[in-house]
Amino acid sequence: MIRCRFWPLAAVTAWLLFSPALGVPEDSGNSEESGRFKAFQPGERLNFDLHWNGIFAGTAVLTVEPLAEIGGQPAWHFLLSVRSSPFLDVFYKVRSTFEGFADLTLSRSLLYRKKQQEGSYRSDVRVDFDWEAGCARYENRGKKRAETPILPGTFDPLSVCYFLRLQDLVVGQELEAPVSDGKKCVPGRIRVVAREFVNSPAGRFDTFVLEPDLRHLEGVFKRSKAATLRVWITADEKRIPVKVKSQVKVGHFTATLVPEG
Repeated sequence: MIRCRFWPLAAVTAWLLFSPALGVPEDSGNSEESGRFKAFQPGERLNFDLHWNGIFAGTAVLTVEPLAEIGGQPAWHFLLSVRSSPFLDVFYKVRSTFEGFADLTLSRSLLYRKKQQEGSYRSDVRVDFDWEAGCARYENRGKKRAETPILPGTFDPLSVCYFLRLQDLVVGQELEAPVSDGKKCVPGRIRVVAREFVNSPAGRFDTFVLEPDLRHLEGVFKRSKAATLRVWITADEKRIPVKVKSQVKVGHFTATLVPEG
């Protein structure tokens, strides 16, 4: 069975990549720029139902945790938790968490962690972003890899999702930025292809439709010649992800925003 490292929400957050225009922290005194951080604040929680070929497969939760401290610096702390349904647990149990830590200006990542239980697969990954040395240091269950050079403004696969939510979007844009999971640093691109209304259990939303470039995606996306991936985020100042849909060799996947509880 193919290992579910391509779970829709987890996969797409790694490739929501865009231009490097930056905001500043809300307490900076710059009222025009600080307003961009109205998109999210610590305490935000977004819940998603995951479906595979129309079958309920599990849930995902995105949260903005209280501010953390990384290497003496205050940092944003983002958390994604993915959990398979009781039905799927029998065949392929998933209990995975992904954590991104970014500086307060949300201009680059400081730390990335992930713990995966996906079937028989296990991982416990830590990636430290050393900006003085210009590299990312990757460690999985105590085993270290060679350092990976990173570019200015590089994000981890989760923090980049929140950086996107600060951007002013226009249909027709093509945005780009570097991203690293600690094993490599690649250019990521995303296009704003449309604006449309979409319905979900959480309501009806005016959204931008985004299409990430899939050329650098691994796993089932790489093995599927006609793979597609689309993301719908609200067109208001919150830029909330409402829906993710992918079509790959083994079927289609969706992540849909649902109400709390």
